Order: sequence, then structure tokens, then C-alpha cells
Amino acid sequence: MTKNTRNEISIVLGGPAGAGIQTIEAILTQTLKSAGLHVFSSKEYMSRVRGGSNSVEIRASRVPVRAFVDRIDIFIPFDQATRERLQGRCHEQTLVAGDPEKLLPDGNFFELPLQQLAQEAGHKILANTIASGFLVGLMALDVSFLEATLEQKFGHQDASLLEQNLVAARVGWQVGSQAAVDRPPLFSVAATGNRAERLFLNGHQAVGLGAIAGGCSFISSYPMSPSTGVLTFLAKQAREFGIVVEQAEDEISAINMGIGSWYAGGRAMVTTSGGGFALMTEGVSLAGIVESPMVIHIAQRPGPGTGLPTRTEQGDLDLALYAGHGEFPRAILAPGTLEDAVRCAALAFDMADAAQSPVFILTDQYLLDSYYDVAELPLPKKPPESQIVETTVDYKRYSYSEDGVSPRGIPGFGQGIVRFDSDEHDEEGVITEDADVRIAMMDKRLEKFARLGGEHALPPQLYGAEEYSRLIVGWGSTCDTVIEALALIDDGQTAFLYCPQVFPVPDQVTDLIDKAEELVFIENNATGQFARLIHRETGLAADEHWLKYDGLPFSVEDVVALVNGEALV
Repeated sequence: MTKNTRNEISIVLGGPAGAGIQTIEAILTQTLKSAGLHVFSSKEYMSRVRGGSNSVEIRASRVPVRAFVDRIDIFIPFDQATRERLQGRCHEQTLVAGDPEKLLPDGNFFELPLQQLAQEAGHKILANTIASGFLVGLMALDVSFLEATLEQKFGHQDASLLEQNLVAARVGWQVGSQAAVDRPPLFSVAATGNRAERLFLNGHQAVGLGAIAGGCSFISSYPMSPSTGVLTFLAKQAREFGIVVEQAEDEISAINMGIGSWYAGGRAMVTTSGGGFALMTEGVSLAGIVESPMVIHIAQRPGPGTGLPTRTEQGDLDLALYAGHGEFPRAILAPGTLEDAVRCAALAFDMADAAQSPVFILTDQYLLDSYYDVAELPLPKKPPESQIVETTVDYKRYSYSEDGVSPRGIPGFGQGIVRFDSDEHDEEGVITEDADVRIAMMDKRLEKFARLGGEHALPPQLYGAEEYSRLIVGWGSTCDTVIEALALIDDGQTAFLYCPQVFPVPDQVTDLIDKAEELVFIENNATGQFARLIHRETGLAADEHWLKYDGLPFSVEDVVALVNGEALV
């Protein structure tokens, strides 16, 4: 167990789907943030509408927290199955609180008769508000913070519903406050200033906000977990930001609609997951030969097949890297923080437009479903600039150029004809099988790689020891976990290289990796996909692989153990 040195607490609630755990998460995270705490929450859930065993972790701290921990300080299971499943994450001082009608009252157990208290407050559905009140009281926070959250949540509804929830909150708070007096406090904190000015968002919202900042005007997708949240978020913003949202009949239609949008002058993206993207690969090749920009968000989850549809993994890097037949440029961005999810999504549109090529954004279930507070978002300082040109009578859509990028016109803007065909073609877009033209067109298209890498690439970020002998290399959602783990360890020899752009590999990556005496890659997959890509591109091979592929993210404790040379349990 990692020592709790940051004056923070980890709360875990668990139970079957339909028990209202996400309601408690929404209420409690807002309340804790209002009380002046930094908050992080993440969830793991089974792929079923009701039943199963799901959980949510909420961390509250005086300093920013952004990563998942194994340690449970306060545990509220809603059934015995969940308690038994997560018991291994508890420690000697963990307080387990729950309804004695559903749980075995053994160990450090506090009897919290949620159903009885909820009925006394007015209705059994109020059990979630009782539990929220109990936790706020247990943490010695004033009930007014919780009341303000409930007023915000229920104030626009029936007045009696708000009053019932306020009554239930006070009942739970009184029980929790008394428990804090009777037992040694696990965590007591005075309000340190309202965090209301800090944004509180998850990965779905961050990707969506980045897309808006990048000028997204069209999204076409077929719903697929865990990518759907981006689609629904942009649908909610569609009217305000002028975005056309289309739930396509399938993924093949979705990507072809997106390409059609770019052809007509729009800025389009699709959001999907690995199984859905598998259907889009022919469309990716189409974008390659017609030299169309395209932004593709892949929310990774474990495969193959349906795999673990609601769990997390970094298993689709190879899929994005090699998808589509033939050879053509592409870029792959893999944000590891919410700020970078915004930055990468916005940048993807500019990169795709500048290089007239597909650009991928790789996230995963863990990043998308995690919430935490941020001070500000890295929004572009100016609106995106269109690369579209007004065509002339002698316009050639695929005219040769030194950097491979031809002027991109759209139908109806100018006097020229904008041809578009999936067969090989000449400068004007006329189909040809001439060998010399084929070679020239292939060379032209491949030249566009320069617009996606080199000085245009998103640079890596180095954390930890400046004069390192051991370098941990990661991409995507392992970022915050590794950073927090290294901060807990007094190790002046280890650094972490976080790569938000994984392809084309930025030039700085080679130099930073080459300095290390020991090279370690950390990835949420079984085969070390990024390590193999780096080896292919730089010739530098990993000395060690830290791989996890059970559908769960690395915890801070996992990384601490690995850095210290211990095996994962």
C-alpha cells in the first residue's frame, strides 16, 4: 500500500448496475469541489444494463489528484458480492459502511441502514442522497456544501423533490458527523477556498471541446462504447456552435459522410471504438488517395471481437497505424491528460487540413470516463484558418508541389472543377493507369508526411530526474499515473517520457531515449505496441516492458511497485 502522504482520501462505492452509484458520484464530486477540495473520479463497470458489480472511485485532496489508486479508505458496497470483489483493495484502517440487511457486519464495519433511513426520509429512492450526506458528514464538511449541490441539481424540478432530498441529505450528514466523532477520523479537512472557478470535466467533454476549438462542423458516428460520449456531447452543443450531427446507420456510412463533409468545405470527425473502426478502414484508404483531411477518434477498449466492451486498454495503436490498404500519410495523437485531450483534438483538425490526410486521436475508456478539476483549458488563441482556395478555370486538384500538398478547392467556390475519385489519377483528378503518373502521385502523397512530423509534431514531455539513467516511456492515459507515482518515490535516477504524439515519432524522442542506460515502456496492452513502433522507427529497443491487459488501468501503487522492482500482484 502506498503511504497516504498527500492528505487525501480515496472513497469507493460499488454495487450492481441500477443501484444509483453514478448519482452519488455526480453529487459527491460537485460537493467536494465546492468545499475547496481537488477531486478525481473514475469508474469500472460491466457490460450490462442491470446487475453485475460496478464501482466508482472518488479521490479528494488538498492538492490536485488525477490518477487511479488501489487503496480504499472509505468503502460503501451496496451488496456483499461487490464487497468481496474489492476487499483486496482495503487496508486495516478502511472504514466499510453499508446496510446490515445486505452486508455481513464483520471487520471495521459501520452499520448504515440506508433503506430504513431513506424510508424514514420519505422514499427508498433517497438512499443515494443519504449515502452522500453520510460521506460529507464523515469528512467533517459542512452540510451547506451538499445542500447547494442538491439545489443546483433539483432546484428546477418539483419543489417537493428538492425538499425530500434536502431532508435526506441532513439525515445522512448527521449520521456521518456522529460517526466522525465516535471513531478516529480518517480524513478531516476544513474548506480551503471554493474551487468553483476550476473546471470539472471528463475525457468525453475534453475531446468534444477540443473538436469545437478545432472548428468541427460535422460529426457522423454510429454509437459504440466507450466513444459515444463524444457524439452525445457534441450533439448537445450542436445548435450553439453550428455543428451538424448525424447518427449514421453504420460505421462505413459514418466515415464516408465525414469525407463528404470535408469535400464540401466542412471540418468533420468520426468517433468510434476499435470494432467500429474496423469497418472504417476502406474509408481511411479513400481519404488517403483523394487527399482528404479526416479526423478519427478511436476510444480504445479490449478486443479482439467484442472483448471487454466497457473496460480499458491501449490495444489499437497498431490498428490505427496500419489500417487501410496501400501507403499514405497519417498522424496519431494519444492524449494522456484532459488538457491534452483538448489540445490534441483541436490540433488534429489543423494537422488534417494542412496535410490533407487522416489524423487519429487515440483515447481509452479510463481517460474518457475519468473526471478531475483543471484550472484552464489550452484553447487556441485564434480560430482555425481554412486551407480552402478559390479555384480558377485551369484548377488542378492534385497539382504537383515540393511538399506534396496541392491547393484544396471545393465545388462551387471558384470556376474550377474539383474532381474526386478513388482510382489513381493525374493532376486534374482524371483516372489513369500510367506507370509514371502513378509513381509521381505516390511520391507526392508521401511527401505530406513532413506536414505531420518533424517541426510540426507535438513534442514529448519529460518528467522526473533531469539526469536520468532509467527512462520510462509511455503514451496516452498512463501519463498522470506515472507522474504521481514518481512524485511519491525519492528516486533521482528515473524519468518519464510522455508522448502525446506517437506517429510520426517526433525527432526529440530519439535523442531523449538514447540518453537512457535503461529503457522501460509502460503500456496497457499485451504486446508493447508503442515499444515496437519506437524500435522500428529509431532502432532503439526496450530493456523492459511493463504491460497490463486485464481491462483495468495501472494504479499509482502498480507503478510504485514496478519502479521499486516489485512484481505486480
